[in-house]
Amino acid sequence: MTSHPHSSAARARSVADHAAAVAQLLRPLRSADRTESLPLTQALGRGLAGDVAAPISLPPFANSQMDGYAVRSGDIPDAGAELRIVPPVPAGSSPQPLEPGTAAPIMTGAMIPAGADAVVPIERAVPDRFLEPGHAGTVKLPPAAAGTFVRSAGSDIAAGEHALVAGTCLGPAQLGLLAALGIPEVRVYKAVTVLLVTTGDEVVEPGSQLPPGKIYDSNGTLLEAAMKQAGLNVRRAGISTDSPEDLRALLRTQGQGADLILTTGGVSKGAYEVVRQAMADQPVEFLHVAMQPGGPQGVGTFDGVPFLGFPGNPVSCLVSFEMFLRPALSALLGAPAARLPLRARLAGPLTSPAHKHQVRRGTLRPGGTVQLEGGEGSHLMHALAGSNVLVHVPAGVTELAAGDEVEVWML
Repeated sequence: MTSHPHSSAARARSVADHAAAVAQLLRPLRSADRTESLPLTQALGRGLAGDVAAPISLPPFANSQMDGYAVRSGDIPDAGAELRIVPPVPAGSSPQPLEPGTAAPIMTGAMIPAGADAVVPIERAVPDRFLEPGHAGTVKLPPAAAGTFVRSAGSDIAAGEHALVAGTCLGPAQLGLLAALGIPEVRVYKAVTVLLVTTGDEVVEPGSQLPPGKIYDSNGTLLEAAMKQAGLNVRRAGISTDSPEDLRALLRTQGQGADLILTTGGVSKGAYEVVRQAMADQPVEFLHVAMQPGGPQGVGTFDGVPFLGFPGNPVSCLVSFEMFLRPALSALLGAPAARLPLRARLAGPLTSPAHKHQVRRGTLRPGGTVQLEGGEGSHLMHALAGSNVLVHVPAGVTELAAGDEVEVWML
């Protein structure tokens, strides 16, 4: 691995600094007036707006971990004992106290009778099957230490403890915990509404005729899908022309009620960068981030609405979303869930610009190796479609060999 320090002459903003700027821009989304209470069935994928304390203990009572016999451990010496069988304890019942010298057939999850302190699994009993209901008899059992196969009350969580903390992304496990605690609804942050605009005279909608010099719009579909998958409400505004006046009019008519305006294309330093031109009188900064792909970025507000301008190439769009918008929303609102970073070993070598954070696309294979898909180009959609991870090469690293470790984010 070869690395070099950052050049003092480099003027590009670092990835970390731009991520912080995006998070600061979106910070107003984390406000009390942007929360709502939802039934658990509607809260999947939302971010928890406040801490939740357990109103009860889990389990709420001591219960059996196995099908077997509830016993008093002191009734069974080292050589075992033959105990009289008393009426069984099915799950959901409230049993009578267990008398000395007796054993109660008990089902998994059923309440431990008062006086009992252990459970002997049915397969260790003689006979190793339950007697027919109403049939009196005895059972020979081996010794069992106090607490054996008993789930004590509060062993999972005690009443009053924090069940979930604010900012938790509510997945199936978290919602299941809330249901187990008897909580029917939960306060969450409202889903963010994004106005998505693709720009460019050269872009046409899929399904229409493709004239010479034109390309089909993939950015709109790509970003809409990524944002919907992340739980955002997406409002598509279609494709804007390269007229700054038309773009401004479109944003004002269709941006009402949006929490964020997101455009693709028109943010570089060329002569026909429509987004830059349309934002001339707005507090929007256009700059270059030390990242490949996705260097050109726009950040600010349009008529007071938070605005992000992503580059026009499709891979750059998705990388920008994954590097800046998704992490900001995850940190501020708890949703979408943050990408899981893993360590993997490169299947082959790579090179990277000295002063840029390079984000490559790759396929993580069984065994922990990652195969790069395609090259560095920001237009390589086929390579992106064949990938399941983003591969990170930090600024300052110019070469990595096969077998070197890299950080990857699961897509």
